[in-house]
Amino acid sequence: MRVFNWFFIVVFIVFAALQYNDPDPYIWVPIYLYAAFLCWLSIRKKFYPAAYWTGFVGYGSYAVYKAFDENGLVDWITKHHSQNIAGTMKAETPWVEESREFFGLVIIIVVMVINYIYLSKKKKTTR
Repeated sequence: MRVFNWFFIVVFIVFAALQYNDPDPYIWVPIYLYAAFLCWLSIRKKFYPAAYWTGFVGYGSYAVYKAFDENGLVDWITKHHSQNIAGTMKAETPWVEESREFFGLVIIIVVMVINYIYLSKKKKTTR
């Protein structure tokens, strides 16, 4: 799990750094840095369920918003026929940007779920 978490610390910090040219870096930099912080806590074997649940609720709610927002994931799939969102790093259409943001949130949530399950099981076995 240490390698897993170090990998995602680096990934999330790089993702945060790449937000400098995003229209809303003040939202996305903290999102990625909070995820990196939770990975760092996991390496240190610190488990704060409330911190994870705050992330689950916040990231999950925002992901649902990004899915159903105008130009969101559903529009990308239905109206734009799942246009390639990885062809160029410059998001020239709003549905590409919104879909990428949705998948960024999904990555964070998956990493948090893995850490939450691992740390909660580890906590139970150490009692």
